[in-house]
Amino acid sequence: MASPVPVKEKKLMEVKLGELPGWILMRDFTPKGIAGAFQRGYCLLYYNKYINVKKGGVAGISMVLAAYVKRNYCRSYKELKHERLRKYH
Repeated sequence: MASPVPVKEKKLMEVKLGELPGWILMRDFTPKGIAGAFQRGYCLLYYNKYINVKKGGVAGISMVLAAYVKRNYCRSYKELKHERLRKYH
């Protein structure tokens, strides 16, 4: 026999109508708690959309490549800026 899951650990879609007020009262409504909930939701959305895919495509590889190019450009911007302002005549 499976042990019952506490109401606090259930997802919203798993909560029964009678348990809903207790579930809402157990949520953390401080600014830190709300920010954490948004962060968990965004990370889960990103994970399911780009990492945990059934058929991979070029989207994930192109995102990594774009991040690599941007990082290298930011690292060498100081040298590129001086090179751009130099006159060759």
